[in-house]
Amino acid sequence: MLNRKFVPILVTVALFAVMLAAGSFRYTGFFSMQVVLNLLIDNAFLLIVAVGMTFVIVSGGIDLSVGSMIALTTMISASLIQEHGMPPIVVIPLVLAIGCVFGWAMGAIIHYFKVQPFIVTLAGMFLARGLCYMISLNTITIDDSFYTKVAQTKVVLPGGSFVSINVIIALIVVLVAIFVAHYTRFGRNVYALGGSEQSALLMGLPVARTKIGVYVASGFCSSLAGVVYTFYMLSGYGLHAVGTELDAIASVVIGGTLLTGGVGYIFGSFFGVMIYGVIQTIISFEGTLSSWWTKIVIGLLLFIFIVLQRVLSVRRSTVKT
Repeated sequence: MLNRKFVPILVTVALFAVMLAAGSFRYTGFFSMQVVLNLLIDNAFLLIVAVGMTFVIVSGGIDLSVGSMIALTTMISASLIQEHGMPPIVVIPLVLAIGCVFGWAMGAIIHYFKVQPFIVTLAGMFLARGLCYMISLNTITIDDSFYTKVAQTKVVLPGGSFVSINVIIALIVVLVAIFVAHYTRFGRNVYALGGSEQSALLMGLPVARTKIGVYVASGFCSSLAGVVYTFYMLSGYGLHAVGTELDAIASVVIGGTLLTGGVGYIFGSFFGVMIYGVIQTIISFEGTLSSWWTKIVIGLLLFIFIVLQRVLSVRRSTVKT
């Protein structure tokens, strides 16, 4: 018998296949390798954010600051490179370190002061977004040769298709995250923490280190997504990535991760992001629909998957009793 915890992720993969097939039947040129790769090109930054968000939600938390952290990363990068002449080799590690410190601070407050993650990360969201406007109220365009070269570079694949360097970075993050989640002690501790923090404490697991660690990971992923987003947009702006935190949460939940924690897969979050991209692509091919239909469809799918998760969790509890 199939384990019920695998049902949501299988539904996600099946839904992606069905949507891709439907688009292929309806639109000429939809079913091609380049269209699928474009899903990754356009959503590489979201995929990286979703990886970090998966760890946080599996641990039983939430992180609402990721979109603002992306914007702050773009603003710091653009300001240091364009206005202060700092080289990218210094700026990129600096913004990644800032993301880690930001995540560490939120994780420490959540654990040691026993404050709800929703409140702490909401404060982090406002703080990071406000810091963007302290740097500049306007867009800062980046014309650094390294950034423009990365933005314009195409990695050609067999058959003539291509991906961007951003996609390579995102896929490496996914592979590393899968290894960390399923083959390291930290990953096992994250699942144990999400299953029951009290049980994790009784088993002698490092709850404090693990809880803070997942927010450090999320902060790192957010700042790395900001670097990727900077390559993509070649600018820094305080309104970049508005609402990305909700897109990431939706992608993770659609990917089969339980909002209550303890169950979730990076692989599922990957397909959650791909479904988000397919919806955007279908709307683009349709031509007559507003971009807001993406939010409407994602909202409906989110409702469906939350109900599915609830039904499966209730049945699991019934079987145990």
